[in-house]
Amino acid sequence: MKSLFSFAMLSASLAVALSSPALQAKTSQSASSESLTPAEIAAMKSGGETTVRKSGANAFSLPATNLPLTKRLDFSVGNSFFRNPWVQAPATTDARDGLGPLFNTNGCQNCHIKDGRGHPPAEGDSNAVSMLVRLSIPAVTDEQKRAIINDGVIPDPVYGGQLQDFSLEGAKPEGQIHIAYQDVPVKLADGEVVTLRKPTLTITDLNYGPMHADIMMSARVAPPMIGLGLLEQIPDATLEALAKQQQQDGQGVSGKINRVWDVAKQELVTGRFGWKAGQPTLMQQNAAAFNGDLGLTSELFPVENCTSSQTACTDLPNGGAPEVSHKVLTFVEFYSRHLAVPARRNVSDPLVVQGEKLFADIGCQSCHQTSLKTAPNTELPALSEQTIHPYTDLLLHDMGEGLADHRGEYLADGREWRTAPLWGLGYTQEVNGHTQYLHDGRARNTLEAILWHGGEAQASRDRVVHLSTAERKALLAFLDSL
Repeated sequence: MKSLFSFAMLSASLAVALSSPALQAKTSQSASSESLTPAEIAAMKSGGETTVRKSGANAFSLPATNLPLTKRLDFSVGNSFFRNPWVQAPATTDARDGLGPLFNTNGCQNCHIKDGRGHPPAEGDSNAVSMLVRLSIPAVTDEQKRAIINDGVIPDPVYGGQLQDFSLEGAKPEGQIHIAYQDVPVKLADGEVVTLRKPTLTITDLNYGPMHADIMMSARVAPPMIGLGLLEQIPDATLEALAKQQQQDGQGVSGKINRVWDVAKQELVTGRFGWKAGQPTLMQQNAAAFNGDLGLTSELFPVENCTSSQTACTDLPNGGAPEVSHKVLTFVEFYSRHLAVPARRNVSDPLVVQGEKLFADIGCQSCHQTSLKTAPNTELPALSEQTIHPYTDLLLHDMGEGLADHRGEYLADGREWRTAPLWGLGYTQEVNGHTQYLHDGRARNTLEAILWHGGEAQASRDRVVHLSTAERKALLAFLDSL
């Protein structure tokens, strides 16, 4: 562990340097000579006082600006466990061994690339890497219906709740993920035709027999890591009030809270994380990813991710019990809580200002809430009582048949998805080298993502279709400013 902490201390020094005011001023793309109003300055601070002013590939990888220097070592240690690869046991790196034997990746950063967004496999890719496939079957028996309360889904009896397309030597991967696309043209009011791509998911090379006859599959790309600790601190009462207000407004928008099982508390609580808000806390989200994505056990998920049909988990060596210690989980939790959101840019640009008004007039703000406030929390002072601009309500909404995966998760049905936060949207290209959005990465840009909206968002989507060319340009400029 000595080399690990030496590396971590170096990382901490670099993190402090990268987040220094002088360097942030140099790297900021917001013109320092602009005379901004107090409202514009507040709008720039997407993450409140945690916000960083940084652009480029590392814009999502900095600690919260208001995180004390004494806590930045913890951030860097968590970063090291998040970024560096885990290895097969037994190994001399015993703090980081136990990978697999079935897994999707050997490191968190392989999916959350640069702490940002994953993408679907490109044509010719042999593995999905930053996209995974959730699996489940319908709950039919009374026992299965009871199990849904704690587990959210009924996993495939052979392949479990998630397909692992990698394995250690001595085991076989569960199968290979393939995505094909069908063109779906959409004509806009000004005559422009936008060609959407509708994905078809198939799994080939199954190594453990057939899947269940009623298998339900859902492809998921890794979402950005920024601002998660702030979202964790939004009070339940705020989310309940948003859901109630949407009902009262009578505009066809009716979000709901997902109620999910908290393993540590052993009770149902508010779901916040994941594409269907299926995880309640960052601690549980991280532990579930270690288990499902990397094949690592922890105090929250002490059982290997093999089913009874897969003997590799008992045949091959493991990294101890648990493979991810409580201390490591705590470091990774601290890291994922304090990844900062970069500042909004171009807030005073007239085109952006026009687009922001259109965003509200069209009705997008009903779900993509502009401003929320975190709860007081003396244990997490950097995240406490922050006014933030995440552009989400963390609620489930019916998004229509076009985006439906026909797979439920706790209270979320097959057409419902949690409102995705939009902060940092305009940084996607420079951080990740692509602009592929939505839960499965089907949208290749922001406009395509909008045009896939249906269900409760159908009216807003249709208003976008009928915008003039100039209005649409303004709306997209606003979204790119986030």
